[in-house]
Parts: sequence; structure tokens; C-alpha cells
Amino acid sequence: MTESTVIDLHDPALPGDMRCRVQALESQIEKMPQADCPVRHHFAPGIYAREMTIPAGVVLTGAVHRTEHLNIVSKGRITVSTDGGMRELSAPCTFVSKPGTKRVGYAHEETVWTTIHATETTDLDQLVQELTESTTEELLGGADNVQLMHERKELKR
Repeated sequence: MTESTVIDLHDPALPGDMRCRVQALESQIEKMPQADCPVRHHFAPGIYAREMTIPAGVVLTGAVHRTEHLNIVSKGRITVSTDGGMRELSAPCTFVSKPGTKRVGYAHEETVWTTIHATETTDLDQLVQELTESTTEELLGGADNVQLMHERKELKR
């Protein structure tokens, strides 16, 4: 798709809470082309960090996490959904996500986003099951991918 698409999370036709709004948006954009967002996995005793590089101009949705965890935006600028509405984050930025949170974001600039989780697990399949409400196929590029990333989209704030 070469034209810009406006995605309005404040559309009254969308469900009321932010998680439902993001899921509704996800279903609208799931057929659009995927962007390449490289992911790196880092491990230390009792800690797992998942670092993603998001190109500028990409809209993405994230997995629903089962546990409270840290988020670090170490590079770039991105607008993301929160329970309080859309919020623009600029690096450096660190915050805590509560369990059950589902986010959508728009990267204004190339953004590096890292989630940090307390776990002894180092197997990626087990990590997906332990930390998210998704399956490996849904997160690691399978046919049922729910972590959608789309280029050339705009979020209406």
C-alpha cells in the first residue's frame, strides 16, 4: 500500500477500553505488508531482555504480557497506547508495564524498544508461553503472527 492510512484509536466505533481498541485496530491492519523489525535476545542470571529495532514510519502492535516488566526506549521517538490514551515517548525513557497490557505504537523515528523480564528461562518457545498470552507461532513470524508491524501508516492522536 503506497498511500498513507490514518488509524484513529479514538473512533467511537471501536470498543471502549484500550486493550479492546488495540485488538480491533490489529484486526483492521493484519492484512497489510509486514515491516522488518529486527529482534535481539539477551540473557543474564534471572533476566531476559528482548530488544526490537522499529524503523521510522512503522505501526506495530505488541503481545499481551502475563507479568509486570520494564520497558526501555533507548533510541528514537514513538507514540504508544496507554490506559490513559496515546502518549509520545522519546529516548531515553524507562517505565513499568502491568500484566494484561496490549499496546499499539507508531515510530516517528527509528526506535529501539527493550522489554526486561524476571525469569530463569532461556528457551524462546518457553519464554513466549511463560511471559505472554500468545504462542510462538503468533510472535515469532508464524502464519498466526499477532505482533503486527506495518510501514507507512499514521496514528491520529
